[in-house]
Amino acid sequence: MSLLKIALLQMASCRTDREANREKGERFCREAHRTGADIALFPEMWSNGYRFFDPALPGAREAWAAEAVGQEDPFILHFRELARELEMAIALTYLERWEGRPRNTVSLIDRRGEIRLTYAKVHTCEFDIEAHLTPGDGFPVCPLDTGQGEVKIGAMICYDREFPESARILMLAGAEIILVPNACGWEKHRRCQLRTRAYENMVGIAMTNYAAPDCNGHSVAYDAVAFGQDEKPLDLLIVEAGESEGVYMASFDLDRLRAYREHEAWGNAYRRPRLYGLLTSEQVDPPFVRPDATR
Repeated sequence: MSLLKIALLQMASCRTDREANREKGERFCREAHRTGADIALFPEMWSNGYRFFDPALPGAREAWAAEAVGQEDPFILHFRELARELEMAIALTYLERWEGRPRNTVSLIDRRGEIRLTYAKVHTCEFDIEAHLTPGDGFPVCPLDTGQGEVKIGAMICYDREFPESARILMLAGAEIILVPNACGWEKHRRCQLRTRAYENMVGIAMTNYAAPDCNGHSVAYDAVAFGQDEKPLDLLIVEAGESEGVYMASFDLDRLRAYREHEAWGNAYRRPRLYGLLTSEQVDPPFVRPDATR
């Protein structure tokens, strides 16, 4: 049995105090390491606690953008050094400095301290304050060397999960596990949604949310294996946290997951891509027209 252990770092933020967020994040990473984690996963935009701004206030947007960090900034370099020290991968989230508007980003740092993947949120919430972000432009997947061998990892961030295409593209690109940093209230519809993404793509999914009072916690992980050898349905839920802070461990049996993906009917074998052209159409018709949406 090859168990990949992902630590869900469910925390309440220190708001815009980046140094306090760094210290708290390190403390939780060390706890994850003590419990045997291969990967530690942060909630969305940890560097500034998913703090946005009031666009009506003069200078607020500029002050917020000044909180963004680049990959050579001390905040990122610190966690690269920590990953190397602990020999544990860290999926670190931050407001990323970018030309024009900043990005909502996660970087996957491997156990040697190297950045293996950087993903910026594609489906930004343009109906809200995330209109002031630059959306990402793709869904990368990378091979991650862990103590359990190599595993193919992808990521999507919060609102991305609302679109089936996000997880489907990651599956088509080879992802076995999808990491989901999150920052929102977690309720039954979103639970069903994420469970379905795991089921229909035969991928493991690990989501970390902010603890109360920032959000309501309930960080969660789902397995990909929906049916046992006797064809009886299995519960995909691996772990679900409550609302309080903590390190919650999700263990994925990679051998079992891979064996399941080799013979079950989901995935890519029976799709009909030639009939899916409408999925890539840019046209938006009523009742879905939104004046604040961009392409």
